[in-house]
Amino acid sequence: MEAARRASRIIGALILAQMAGSWLVNFVLTAPLFGAPGFLVSAAAHSEQIAVSVLLGLGVGGTALAIAIVAFPIFGQHSQALALWFVALAVVSLSVAAVENMSVMSMLSLSEAYAKASAAQRDQFEVLRVVVASARNWAHYIGLIFGGSTLLVLYALLYLFALVPRALAAFGLVAIVLQLTAVAMPLFGHSVVFLMLAPLGVSQLILALWLFAKGFRRQAL
Repeated sequence: MEAARRASRIIGALILAQMAGSWLVNFVLTAPLFGAPGFLVSAAAHSEQIAVSVLLGLGVGGTALAIAIVAFPIFGQHSQALALWFVALAVVSLSVAAVENMSVMSMLSLSEAYAKASAAQRDQFEVLRVVVASARNWAHYIGLIFGGSTLLVLYALLYLFALVPRALAAFGLVAIVLQLTAVAMPLFGHSVVFLMLAPLGVSQLILALWLFAKGFRRQAL
């Protein structure tokens, strides 16, 4: 029982760290890549900041795997198959995060080459800009889909075996469906509806605080 309580606190802390790290990477550290005047012009001047974002991005990707590993002994008591799926999807999610962050470094390298190029040479970088940016963007969306799928298994386990209040787990499942729908939209030529991502943020925050304060429900262990 004490091991489960300790595990729930670790998982809660990891979820909070994951949320904080994701916000820092996506809205602060990588801002020079996606704001005006574009990464070709801006990235080279912020090389250290972007390098930190890559390392932190890999760390954020690793938290999902850490959560799956810490939770495996508990989830495995209820369903070995779902527990293994949780770990497997977390591994894939981390792998895609690695691909995405390699693409970010490619954006930085291209920006550094652009900064050294003459005015006449810079026109040649436009095609490469589109290719490199697209590689990062598609890796990002695929990563979000696998990350969402990992959370789908997590909330399914929590709901099926009543490891947390089922109302919380059900809210998480609905939030995940909305998130997966939103991040899959670019695959079909549509823009992400960011409002559809908000419920997952709320759900993750509540889940993290619940696990940290209350832990898994004892009657389910």
